[in-house]
Order: sequence, then structure tokens, then C-alpha cells
Amino acid sequence: MYITDDIRYIGVNDHDVDLFEGQYDVPNGMAYNSYLILDEKVTVMDTVDARFTDEWLGNMDRELAGRTPDYLVVQHMEPDHSGSVAAFMDKYPSCQVVASKKAFPFMKQFHGSEYEDRRVVVKEGDTLETGRHTLNFVEAVFVHWPEVIMTYDSADKVLFSADGFGKFGALDVDEAWDCEARRYYFGIVGKYGAQVQKVLGKVAALGLEINTICPLHGPVLTEDLGHYLGKYDIWSSYKVESTGVVIACASIYGHTMEGAKELAKVLEEKGCPKVSVFDLARDDMAEAVEDAFRYGNLVLACNTYNAEINPFMRQYIGTLVEHGYQNRTVSLMENGTWAPTAAKVMAASLEGCKNLTMTENKVTIRSALNDESRAAINVLADEIMANIHPADWTGR
Repeated sequence: MYITDDIRYIGVNDHDVDLFEGQYDVPNGMAYNSYLILDEKVTVMDTVDARFTDEWLGNMDRELAGRTPDYLVVQHMEPDHSGSVAAFMDKYPSCQVVASKKAFPFMKQFHGSEYEDRRVVVKEGDTLETGRHTLNFVEAVFVHWPEVIMTYDSADKVLFSADGFGKFGALDVDEAWDCEARRYYFGIVGKYGAQVQKVLGKVAALGLEINTICPLHGPVLTEDLGHYLGKYDIWSSYKVESTGVVIACASIYGHTMEGAKELAKVLEEKGCPKVSVFDLARDDMAEAVEDAFRYGNLVLACNTYNAEINPFMRQYIGTLVEHGYQNRTVSLMENGTWAPTAAKVMAASLEGCKNLTMTENKVTIRSALNDESRAAINVLADEIMANIHPADWTGR
């Protein structure tokens, strides 16, 4: 794949992986992206997962056409990107490795060497001249590891964005960017919104003209770049992206789920533009997390369990808190046969979140739905509809 006349794609697709990072379902596989800059000096941008070293080196050899790389730029040390560093450095003993100061101790931990005699340490504002191309390095600390750098090629106006702007899915599968990029962002990068905002601010302050974004996962982005930059600004500032309600439910015998579906039906009848209902025990929890950040209103529906909450709800709330959930309105629905306490426990579990508004009304189901709990669902639906948050709402 030609990115520009001088920049070639040499990455690989992984259709063997079932869970990315051991937790995210990836039915359409993953792409591990790597790029080659053919100039007076040849530069390789990142490697790939060690399971694909031979395929990657073969891709590179075809593009090199007998040339030898001069530089390997390592922007991010996660093994899906740095897994082939040692094999590459062994194959090309004259090549220098370029990375941030914090990256080299990680190389020793993963590969047994910091390459002291062959390394180039770069920091914010440093450049690397390769001939026609000038590579400008931008520190991207904790987006989403501490050693990360991004690289801007001022000749072809290409931003090599490390894990930024990545998505789930192999490149030989045709699918829209937004959904799987959003699920990827909030699952993997979402905790670090402030750091993403900082990097976006750096790029804006530098006035970089960007024609192409080359991430380490997902497709190369070349058109309507404002769309992707705008999405990252919304996601990293925890704004509401779309108008709607998410109902996340954990249920044992189905009665709590029946209440969740009843609320969804009432909301739709009252004109709610979008209602998403998730069974936390069976549906993809990463999608339930993604939608909680996408929409401005969240309903947590849970049975009481051992005077606490259902384990799936505990995991879900914990994930939201860990990833910086904020600027949203939350409603509670609980179920209990003799001592319903789920609402109290869920509310306490969310206390670490910033700028959450709890609705005044809640729903308590005593074992199964009845006229009283259905009436409470209707009252809660009215309150949600009166306070439904439009896109870009932050509550501030």
C-alpha cells in the first residue's frame, strides 16, 4: 500500500486473535500497522506482534528492494507493536533505534537490551532528517503508556499517531470507523482524556498541516480528517456525543430485565431518539461502556445480591469509574425480594465520578413488576425525558 510516493504500508492483519488485550472481543480481527519511509536514509515506523514477525519482515523486504533500513522508530512499546524489535535489530545490525528515553528500559524488559550503542533518544521538539523528509517528534505521555511519542513528517504532512485514532478490526474487513474506534478508545485510551486533550492542543498550537493520519491500528485516514479529530476532541473531553439513553441491566431470573425493557419501551413512546439496552451478563460489556460514554443518560438496573449488587454490575460500574466516567445523568432501578439495597450500593460506587447528576426518582421492583413499579417507571421516564442531554453537553 502506497501512503505517499515515499511512504509504504508494511503492516499485517491478525485473524487469529479472539480477545484483544485478553479482554476485548474482536470478531473482525486486528491490524498491526507498520510503515516504511524510503528516502536517502530508510526509516521503519514501528514493528508488529511477534507472532507475525516473519510476515512483516517479508512485507518490508519486498518494499526495500535490497536496501537496508537506517532507522527504526519505536513510538510505543506495547508488545503488539514492539514484539518484533529484537528480530529486526538482529537482522539489521547497522540500524539505529529511535525512541523516547522512557522506551529503552521497556525494551530491556521485553527484549533484554536497551541498544546503548545503537540508539537515538528523542524528546519533544526533536527532529530527524532522512533526506527529503523531516520527522518531528511529539511526546504523547500516557496516550496511553508513559513512553509514547507521535511523529509528524513535514514533507508529506503525515502524522504517525501511535495508538491514537486506532480502531478494532483487520484492514481486510470493510466496516465504518466510528463504532469500533469509539469502543477501542473508551476501552483502552479513555481513562487518559486529559492527556489526549494535551496532545490535541500541541498539534493545534504547532499549526501542523495534516493530510494523512497513520495509526498503529485501523485504517490510514486521508479524508475528512476534521471528523476524526472532532470525535477525539468529544471523547477526550467527555462530552455527550449523541442524544439518547443507555440502560445497563444485570438480572438473575429476568424480572429486573423485564423492568429495563419496560422503561425502554416507555422512553421510546415518549419520543426518546435512541435507547440502548444491555444485558451485562451476555452482551459485550465493552459496547455497554462505549455507549455509556456516547450518550448523556445512563440507567443502571440491578438486582440485590448478597446485600450488594450483581457481580456483572459491579464490574460494569468499576470499569466506568476506572475510565473517568463523568458529565452524565444516572438513574437507578433496583430489585429485591426482602431487602432491596442495590440502588444505594450503585450510588455509592459512583461517588468517585466527576459531575454526575442522579435523578430524583428511582424504581424499586419487589421481586416482579406490578402496577406500582410500572407507575414508578413511567415517572422516571418523564424525568429522564425532561432532562435528556443533547450532543456536546457536558453539564458544566
